[in-house]
Amino acid sequence: MAVELKVPASGESISEVEIGEWLKRPGDPVNQDEVVVVLETDKAALDVPAPATGVLDRVLKEAGETARPGEVIALIAVAGEAAAPQPAEAQPAVEPPPAAAPAPTAVEAEAPAAAAPAPEAPVEVPPPPAVAERPAPEASSPPPAVAERPAPEAPPRAAVAAPQESAVAAPPPARAPEAPAAVPAASLEGVATPSIGRQEEVVPMTALRRRIAERLVQAQQTAALLTTFNEIDMSAVIALRQELQPIFQERHGVKLGFMSFFVKASIEALKRVPQVNAEIQDENIVYRNYYDIGIAVGGGRGLVVPVLRNAERMSFAEVERAIADFARRAQENKLKIEELQGGTFTISNGGIYGSLLSTPIVNPPQSGVLGMHAIQERPVAREGQVVIRPMMYVALTYDHRLIDGREAVTFLRHIKECIEEPARLLLEV
Repeated sequence: MAVELKVPASGESISEVEIGEWLKRPGDPVNQDEVVVVLETDKAALDVPAPATGVLDRVLKEAGETARPGEVIALIAVAGEAAAPQPAEAQPAVEPPPAAAPAPTAVEAEAPAAAAPAPEAPVEVPPPPAVAERPAPEASSPPPAVAERPAPEAPPRAAVAAPQESAVAAPPPARAPEAPAAVPAASLEGVATPSIGRQEEVVPMTALRRRIAERLVQAQQTAALLTTFNEIDMSAVIALRQELQPIFQERHGVKLGFMSFFVKASIEALKRVPQVNAEIQDENIVYRNYYDIGIAVGGGRGLVVPVLRNAERMSFAEVERAIADFARRAQENKLKIEELQGGTFTISNGGIYGSLLSTPIVNPPQSGVLGMHAIQERPVAREGQVVIRPMMYVALTYDHRLIDGREAVTFLRHIKECIEEPARLLLEV
């Protein structure tokens, strides 16, 4: 009995998947719910488990091929083990050719012996056949020298002596040119280096990587993107985190990070500047009264953006728990497709990688993306004095077709005020 392994349904937006990697091969035993194959979509990688325990019988779609949701990509034999003997029988069938391989080697050994007497045909009278067999391997090493000697037909005995002496004397002339050739050592090293240190490898792009590339190019070609910047004094948030971190972690079981503050600050700014939370559809503008915030995280196979649904209803602890869960499952490639769809606004934190300043790209059809960066202590002016403060640059990339410069600057100013005075987030002012 064979059980079909099908491509799972992954939402209406997924019409095609690519076979990324088979973790099992035909003949391998599989257990129910054990991951058998990894599928690549335009949003994430999907682990497909075995629907039953048995033996992987046949693979109908190889790595790199595409399939549609619901399509059968493999068969699992539940009761029979017919798949296992077939590969075993195929291997002995391949073994006989190596046994026959020595026969050609004997012929190849005779071939040079037969070829060697041809130029030394006049030598057959003086030496016995045994002597003729010895020069054969020696003559094979410098074939050009032997080929040039028979051209002037010299007396037989002289020809015998000459090749033997030339065979001994040939290496010195061959090495003599190497000495002058060694003078331009740089040129010789330049030739050897590419084979060792300068190598290239061509690897096909995954479906996820291709989709990321397509969407980034689409954003550049479709939207009128512009980026505005501001800087934020992180002193108040850092002090608040240090003060409440032990209590927060003990009560909620998760650390209080910076991201929850920026999620809350972004929601307050989106309420004041609704254009940033809107999108263009044809010749219309769609405004939303809900806030689905996408959080860009690095996954095992590339950047993914899971979405916090109705983030305006979430507490600080719920935001932190959700982000920690997204980050963990992104590394394990276990995010669900529906968790990566939608979103009205995106936050990207390049600061975790050390980025000081960048211009993030909008994720279509959204109209804005906030870029966070590394916190660095810098001298700033406060009440006429130069003081050192932990500062962060923030960037807002927006679609200028929908959002004017004044609105973009106002949006960043609201975020700056909320972060520098965290009490505003509690009072929503």
